Amino acid sequence: MSDLPPHVKMILVLACLAAKPAAAETEWPFAGGSYAVTYRLELPHVERWAMTKKATLCVPEARDAGHTALPILSGNTPFAKCPARNFARDGAQLSYDVVCEGRAAAKARAVYKAVPGGFEGRILMVMAAKNMTMTEVQSGRRVGPCTAVSMSRHR
Repeated sequence: MSDLPPHVKMILVLACLAAKPAAAETEWPFAGGSYAVTYRLELPHVERWAMTKKATLCVPEARDAGHTALPILSGNTPFAKCPARNFARDGAQLSYDVVCEGRAAAKARAVYKAVPGGFEGRILMVMAAKNMTMTEVQSGRRVGPCTAVSMSRHR
């Protein structure tokens, strides 16, 4: 597999993740509250470009979460209004797909893991119309209850 182009490797990873059978348990694995999140957008072959940014967001309590997705935080992506579906939980890991509608639409596979005091996440994104792949890497640390500022960032 090492001789495959990076975009083919990314597609294979997405296919493997999507093929994993959904777990029966889809409960929300994260403690509700305000989270300080650091994130960066990684592009294949552009390692030095990735800049770490910060955001604050509100993560709902388990009883309120239902099938709520954590947001993709990087700007200039089409995912803000795209629905999340195929939620699956496996222990401390929560995964789901974000699929925009339309022909040659963008797709993403989010995989988060609950860690003590926060979460770690990777969102593998394919911008189909542009044949571009990228990964958003997130690390969230719970900092307290939700505030008006953090609640405005939750979607």
